[in-house]
Amino acid sequence: MTKRLFIKTYGCQMNVYDSDRMAEILAPLGYAPGDTPETADLVILNTCHIREKASEKVYSELGRLRPVKEARGCLIAVAGCTAQAEGAEILRRMPFVDVVVGPQSYHRLPELVARASRAGGAALDTDFPVDSKFDHLPETAGASGPAAFLTVQEGCDKFCTFCVVPYTRGAEFSRPIADVEREARRLVAGGAREITLLGQNVNAYHGRDAAGGETGLGGLIRHLAAIPGLERLRYTTSHPRDVDDALIAAHGEEPKLMPYLHLPVQSGADRILAAMNRGHDAAHYLRIVERLRAARPDLALSSDFIVGFPGESDADFAATLDLVRAVGFAGAFSFKFSARPGTPAAALDGQIPEPTKDERLQTLQALLREQAEAFNRAMLGRVVPVLVERRGRHPGQAVGRSPWLQAVHFDAPDAPIGSLVMVRLARLGPNSVAGERADATGAAA
Repeated sequence: MTKRLFIKTYGCQMNVYDSDRMAEILAPLGYAPGDTPETADLVILNTCHIREKASEKVYSELGRLRPVKEARGCLIAVAGCTAQAEGAEILRRMPFVDVVVGPQSYHRLPELVARASRAGGAALDTDFPVDSKFDHLPETAGASGPAAFLTVQEGCDKFCTFCVVPYTRGAEFSRPIADVEREARRLVAGGAREITLLGQNVNAYHGRDAAGGETGLGGLIRHLAAIPGLERLRYTTSHPRDVDDALIAAHGEEPKLMPYLHLPVQSGADRILAAMNRGHDAAHYLRIVERLRAARPDLALSSDFIVGFPGESDADFAATLDLVRAVGFAGAFSFKFSARPGTPAAALDGQIPEPTKDERLQTLQALLREQAEAFNRAMLGRVVPVLVERRGRHPGQAVGRSPWLQAVHFDAPDAPIGSLVMVRLARLGPNSVAGERADATGAAA
């Protein structure tokens, strides 16, 4: 008998990957994807814990799910980083939850679901297993589209003072090259043409090769680029401390590695970077950017920023704006500092008032929007390859991504999903670029 599974995913791309794997490991139990929680036999919330609002959204969603459970008797599970950090609190506040499982233990979901079904009580598993969960997960079923995610690294040993990742995802772990290659080949066989390599600190990757040695991310990228049918590679998220010579060289020499890099800096003020325990200063970040652009002149950068970190002065914030102007970003994510319980930054003196955080965030975001628009505007008129990912809202319209991760829509009724189409970028929209199909010479096609 088929049972319905509904998974709601919060947070990063790694959670998207994890949700797909949860669906795969539950399929042998008879669970098939469902469209709504109201019709599901099992609802999983795959959660994020990076910011306070992310956690509170989970509790709000659980409150909405309570009458669904009471009406239908479905099972409710909370997975991911909030489950890892607040497992006992979730069960205290929401005693109707059946399963709580951390991100390193979700390979045990079939056992936990069976236990909750039999016993009628909550099943909790937030341990950090000695063995990697990847050793127990089934082989990937294949790609669900032309662009796929592949986790190659998990955890973080950096212990930035604001971050919960080392506590919720554990120590850095890299999958062996052979395991990554097998999964990548299955994804390509299933229709993937672009693969994004994922990790909390992905460029700290140091996977074992066939000879028992270690290979960094640059070497892994070159290895995967040899897979027939794989057209594009990306990776996220990176740390400036782990951008090494081999990775920079890969950006310059491997054409399948796309010219778009997300490289979080968080602040442009050395004093704040030290308080964050980032392990680099602004000058180091700028040198890395300079070397990357020397290797790949068309490289575009995005980043993460936190404003209002404890002790941040007006001069510190001005230094962040100076760094933004010096780099010129194609995109960015920026947030107000959010004190996460259990992190060192939560207890620091000099907490910044909310109105000051708001004002700084608005100023920073205005500058970042200006830069993103300038980047996109400078691209108008260029003919670029676009990977068709889906059909658009209008008849004959195709939607895909440029090498610089821009969403592009254009008329191409005969362009298959997964094909690479040459498109002239023509007009800017609010969240995308409109294009016109062209041939390699730039002529209309």
